[in-house]
Amino acid sequence: MFGADLDPQSILARLLVFVIAITIHEFMHAFTAYRLGDPTAARLGRVTLNPVAHFDPFGFLFTILLILGLAPIAWGKPVPVNPGNFRNPKRGMLLVAAAGPLSNLVQAVLFAIPLRLLPGVASGWPPGVQTLLVTGVTLNIALAAFNMIPIPPLDGHKILTGLLPDFWYPILAPMEQYGFAILLLFLFLPNIIGVNIFAAISLPLQVLLFGYLVPDLF
Repeated sequence: MFGADLDPQSILARLLVFVIAITIHEFMHAFTAYRLGDPTAARLGRVTLNPVAHFDPFGFLFTILLILGLAPIAWGKPVPVNPGNFRNPKRGMLLVAAAGPLSNLVQAVLFAIPLRLLPGVASGWPPGVQTLLVTGVTLNIALAAFNMIPIPPLDGHKILTGLLPDFWYPILAPMEQYGFAILLLFLFLPNIIGVNIFAAISLPLQVLLFGYLVPDLF
C-alpha cells in the first residue's frame, strides 16, 4: 500500500490515519492495563487520546519513511506494563495485548461503514474523503494483521503466550526482552532465505478482512 500513488492527498491521508490508528492502539493498551489493575502507564499519562503522549521520535521518522515506501515498519511509543500488578499476570497480558489489534479492527470497521453504504465505492464521495476512508480501512487492517504475528515484541506473541498452557509461559515470556532483535532478524530474513515470513503470515488475514469489509475494492 505504501510507496505508491505518492500524491499530497494520499500522503496526508496515510499520515493522518496512521497517527489516529497508533494513538488509539496505544491508548487501548494503557487503558486495558489500568482497568485490570496496573497503574504504570496511567502514572506516565498514557491513558489519553492525545497523540503527543504516544509520540516516539524514531517511530514517527519511520512512519514517514514507511509512507514513502522506504521502511518496512513504523511504531508508536510502547506502553509500559507491569504484569505483577494483575491478579492473573498471564491473562492480564493477553487482554492488554489483544486490546491493541482489536482497536485497529474496530477502526477499520468504522471507516468501512460509509463505503459499504454506497452503491459503489467511487460514487458520491469527494476524492479526498474517499481516499481517507479507504486508507482508514486498509491501514488499520494491515496494522491489526501485522501486530497479530506471534513474534516478539508484537502483540501476537503476548497473545500466544497467554493462550498456551502454563508450561510455556516461563519459556516464551522472557523472549520479550530480546523482542526488537528478533523482529529485526525476521525483517531481514527475506534477504537471506528469499521468503517474507511477515507477508506469508499476515497477508491471508488481510485479504480475508478486506474482502469482508470492502468487497467493492477487489
